[in-house]
Amino acid sequence: MKDTKHPSPVIVEQPELILVGLQATMSLAHNTTMQLWQAFGPLRRTILNKSNRGSYSVQCYADDFMTTPFTPETKFVKWAAVAVTTENDIPNQLEVLKIPKGKWVVFPYKGTTRDFGAFAQYIYSQWLPNSGYQLDDRPHYEFMPEDYLGPNNPQSQEEVWIPIK
Repeated sequence: MKDTKHPSPVIVEQPELILVGLQATMSLAHNTTMQLWQAFGPLRRTILNKSNRGSYSVQCYADDFMTTPFTPETKFVKWAAVAVTTENDIPNQLEVLKIPKGKWVVFPYKGTTRDFGAFAQYIYSQWLPNSGYQLDDRPHYEFMPEDYLGPNNPQSQEEVWIPIK
């Protein structure tokens, strides 16, 4: 039976991805994502070697992420970034994050950030345990295309990339 509420994901092999951006440590309870993107916005224009016109929202979790309960107080590092062709000529205020090559499950998502929690709950509590895959210890990220409508627009579309093995 097809799950019509949740779109079907695709499994892809992704080569190493070089990102440039800003990072901040936060939790869901003390979420500073908006401030991170506001700080990154003006700096984004100073990056000359972008490999595409989209943006990346990356979450880097602690080594024990897969074995300890995730709570609203659990700290993680979030990045606001863009992909680049090379890590040369990076503006001084920005940092490089290399996402290792590997296998990913990619889900299309349409909706607001407010509704994203229920979608993530479906991925981690239903899809993943029944998929035959396990979560891998690499960053998780969302790719927002150039025409992304914003976090509060219910018509916004993005891709959710979850590392698997």
